[in-house]
Amino acid sequence: MSTRSDFDISAYFVVGPENTKGRPVAQIIKAVVEVGYTCIQIRSKTASARELIELTAKAADIIAESGRATEVTLLVDDRLDVVLAARKQKIKVDGIHVGQTDMPVEVCREYLGEDSIIGLSTRTHDLFDYIQTADISLVDYFGVGPLHETRTKLDCGLGDDGKVLTRSFDEIAQLVKVSPIPLVVGGGVKLADIPQLARIGVGGFFVVSAISEADDPKAEALKLIEAWRTNYRPPFVKEANQ
Repeated sequence: MSTRSDFDISAYFVVGPENTKGRPVAQIIKAVVEVGYTCIQIRSKTASARELIELTAKAADIIAESGRATEVTLLVDDRLDVVLAARKQKIKVDGIHVGQTDMPVEVCREYLGEDSIIGLSTRTHDLFDYIQTADISLVDYFGVGPLHETRTKLDCGLGDDGKVLTRSFDEIAQLVKVSPIPLVVGGGVKLADIPQLARIGVGGFFVVSAISEADDPKAEALKLIEAWRTNYRPPFVKEANQ
């Protein structure tokens, strides 16, 4: 099981049943785990709690069967109830990812315990304030984006004026400098973006449709992770580990 001291978000895949063009979610998760992805997030705004628990169980089984149970982090988006129910059924799930307007991280930490992994997404201009004012010790990484507009999450990066605010590499580089915890960047990320993301010091990239809607998901997943590894700089080291 991944823990707060040794999880890896460098190659992060987000998926749910609405993102796969009708193909089995488990089949695509298996493909990305086989090529070396380090974090899987189960995310769906349409699936029931029962369906999400079942999908989380399948993902956990795939990770275990791969022999990479200590290397691959399994998270559920937003649904604290699903994480708790999955754990009640002895399903290996490492934590949760929430948005700033979702379940508060304080509540997630209280129910999931000190060693669970909690990721938080927030708008970039809010994130600078959050870093300065919030208790960062409750959070393990930040999700940042979108880098480009994305069909997978239409409200991603939505500003107060209703327009989508994409994030430049310069903005992300500034966040890397001020954040005490790693950043994973996504939202329309393409193969051409990976080298620069790897070089500016983020903790990783996350993708959805670039893999899940590809004609050959495994081949696309491999291209992305190889681009990351080729351009990778030394990993982000949290202050607690220094």
